Amino acid sequence: MIAVSKPIPTSAQTGSVNQASTTHNEHDPLEGMCDDGRIPKVKLPDYIRNPERWRYIPEGRLIEGNFVERFLVSSYALPVIFFEGDVGFGGGVSITDIDFRSQRRREFTGIFLSYTTEEQQRYALTWKRFLYHQDLEEGGVVQEERSYVRTKVGYSKTLTRRFFGLGADTRESDETSYTDEVGGANLSLNLSLPHPGDNVVFDVGIAFDHHNLSEGKVNDVPSTDEEFPGLVMSGDKHDLGWIRVGLRYDTRDSQASPYRGWTVGATLDAAPLQSQNDTGARYGAFAKVNIPVSAIFHGGAVGHEENPPTDVIAASAFLTDTTGDLPFYELPTLGGNNTLRGFIAGRWTDRSAWHAAVEHRLWIVPRGIRFTDAIRIERVGAAPFIDVGSVAKDVSSLSSAEVHASLGVGLRLMLERQAVFRSDFGFSDEGFNYVLKFGMPF
Repeated sequence: MIAVSKPIPTSAQTGSVNQASTTHNEHDPLEGMCDDGRIPKVKLPDYIRNPERWRYIPEGRLIEGNFVERFLVSSYALPVIFFEGDVGFGGGVSITDIDFRSQRRREFTGIFLSYTTEEQQRYALTWKRFLYHQDLEEGGVVQEERSYVRTKVGYSKTLTRRFFGLGADTRESDETSYTDEVGGANLSLNLSLPHPGDNVVFDVGIAFDHHNLSEGKVNDVPSTDEEFPGLVMSGDKHDLGWIRVGLRYDTRDSQASPYRGWTVGATLDAAPLQSQNDTGARYGAFAKVNIPVSAIFHGGAVGHEENPPTDVIAASAFLTDTTGDLPFYELPTLGGNNTLRGFIAGRWTDRSAWHAAVEHRLWIVPRGIRFTDAIRIERVGAAPFIDVGSVAKDVSSLSSAEVHASLGVGLRLMLERQAVFRSDFGFSDEGFNYVLKFGMPF
């Protein structure tokens, strides 16, 4: 059991901290929090390594009961509306339980179902369990977010996947489309070494995917099987068994929304088991850095906070290469959700790729929007960004390949530090792309 100090004494500046409910069965949604929803920082014992990497959840955000009894506190069944350039506007249902099996938020599960204007359908079930999670003597829990096990199964059918050919010099007019029907499952383990919260993080996973390809459904655009018949034929009815291994050195204070620190690492995604006895792999290196900067729209922390509003300059870069045989839709790509956000998903494809991005994450509404004591948006912000990158047939050719760039601005809604929704509006010399997603781009 971890012993913690009492919450920081309050004052007129910090506001009062709500203590434990006197009635055992009565849930106080502000227990362990200030009246305005701020979470005071608790002091962990000296033997807890890297305490800034343990997320504190106050008792007010923990509630006993089944899915219905915890509804809109730690369980949700909500409509989802989104847009992606390659699949159009979409809607569906997200059923999530961030306290699955009532283990004080140690486990998460979610069911996601969606359909879009371009007739994409997607169904997924995911589950995640944190490996290091402990109750605090004075209420609430802490969990180390680097170490967990996760699994996911899913099915999707997208009628409007885009492919422009290979290389950095393809033209916008080269656009083709194809239908990709894919089902799969994966299991992964992330572990900080040698102790919880330490800088070395190892991850390993296995996955299986099956792809069926058919004619694309984008109006006035050729079907990919007409323009690139060999690539489509080799990728149709294709099975891939994946092994993923990653290792990084990570000093960041958070995995979901870091305010300071850096990380460098390497990854290997190998597919030794494929249809037609093919084998291939993607491998590469990456680096990320987060630097806190002076705030523009707020004054920062009020007293000692668990998650103070912090403006950040964030930067990311990676280099990826390919060896062996992989279907064209598994080669490195740029464009879409996280890379060259001003271009449509999959705009640039080849066997090697590099990408760099920087964005200024600034909080405009540092105390967010309160709907009820239990339901709130913790804060609202913006993120102007710029992305650059290119692709080529091999790493040695990247230096001479045409460099592409996009810029834009994003909107950030933080429900809590581990739950950030973003919408990015990206612009490039080929027009505009809009993305609505869960989680930071890097």
